[in-house]
Amino acid sequence: MTTILTRGDLLTLLDPGACLDALREGFVGDAGGAAVAGQRIRTDLPFPGTATALLPGLLPGAEAYTVKVNAKFPAASPALRGVICLHDGADGELLALLDSATITAWRTGLAAALGTHALAGESDVVGVVGAGAQADLVVTGLRLLRPVNDLVVHDLSPERAAAFAARHGGRVAGSAVGSVAGSDVGSVVGSVVGSVVDSAAEVAARAGIVVLATWSRTPLLDLADVRPGRHLTTLGVDEPGKQELSPALVRAAGVLAVDDRPLAAAMGVLAATGLPAGAAHATLGEILRGDHPGRTGPEQITVYGPVGLPWQDLALSLLAWREARRRGVGTEIDFLA
Repeated sequence: MTTILTRGDLLTLLDPGACLDALREGFVGDAGGAAVAGQRIRTDLPFPGTATALLPGLLPGAEAYTVKVNAKFPAASPALRGVICLHDGADGELLALLDSATITAWRTGLAAALGTHALAGESDVVGVVGAGAQADLVVTGLRLLRPVNDLVVHDLSPERAAAFAARHGGRVAGSAVGSVAGSDVGSVVGSVVGSVVDSAAEVAARAGIVVLATWSRTPLLDLADVRPGRHLTTLGVDEPGKQELSPALVRAAGVLAVDDRPLAAAMGVLAATGLPAGAAHATLGEILRGDHPGRTGPEQITVYGPVGLPWQDLALSLLAWREARRRGVGTEIDFLA
């Protein structure tokens, strides 16, 4: 039998803390090394989007693997749709089909939270450029890893930015989210301040930690926009042609970290900057294992530019499938009937 797990099922099953633990274990256990043999395939289409496949997702000791197939259509809502196939490693049985958009957002955002926390300084002010699902999970993860007392948000839609701030404990001043219309305002709810600002540069000016998660193909931040000591996580650069940070800013980083050097040089932050794989000072696995010290001074600019690895899909898919079996969640189908 194959278990079908929809977005609603997954939001019921997944726990951010448990996902962070699984992802940290994967990085520390050098799961990235096991994923080198995997493939990330992307192709243009005769339609306004691209097709992507990640295979196989492997983890040492896991008797299963994943194959993910995504459609990425930037103008659509949601922009990413697809399915993750979870297979038994013993005989290839199709154990589960999972909504790819949900798993991708969770594993991308929470893995980025690990990297951001590992590299950032002591700042408790987090800035977000691009108030989508991935940034949402980064902030969720960061709030489990460190205090976050101020949130600064910029998005092409001020209403979406205000709603993002509200979801994370802040409320934009004024009675209605729709009234903010690009204004720079904030108010305290609990212990968190939520602010909507007009530009990525203003986010960088106010926040010690900046997370960018956009579809941009031109730099949103240059070196002149970023003060010493800032940390930047660039999530949007996950395929050729996308760019969020200027080459000058990336090259100026005291620590430039990625999740996988060859992948980052082929289609990630290194490729966008024209740098070879060896230009990355560290991988996140090396930092979490203590093989690289990460940030070594309060004035360093640090950058984390992940692309996303197939084993991360497996880590969260296994968590969800096992919990679904324990709790009886999902729909079971016999495809061979």
